[in-house]
Amino acid sequence: MASMRRPSFLILSALAVVPLHGYAVIKEVSRLSDDTVRLAAGTLYAALDRLSDEGLVEVDREETVDGRLRRYYRLTEPGASALAAEAEQMRRDAQMVAQRLRRAGPASAPSPA
Repeated sequence: MASMRRPSFLILSALAVVPLHGYAVIKEVSRLSDDTVRLAAGTLYAALDRLSDEGLVEVDREETVDGRLRRYYRLTEPGASALAAEAEQMRRDAQMVAQRLRRAGPASAPSPA
């Protein structure tokens, strides 16, 4: 399986707990990434369409708020499995890097500017 792009990983992570509507996904992704990932609405909805086509998310429900349709998305079982697999791969990769840096010792540390 190819590595998941970070925005997709964060969108799936945002939906891991409860179904969310688009704006809530944008806010949760920003929070989860410590404000390093800020999704534009168009980017989010394109990603949600792709993740939906892949069977990783699905529409949970729709409601009308102030005359506007609000669509809630939820993580599917395959989405939860893909998210867990990606998190495990990231954990293994981080562990491998940490081991390599420990073996390299202080010489591998960046020099002060």
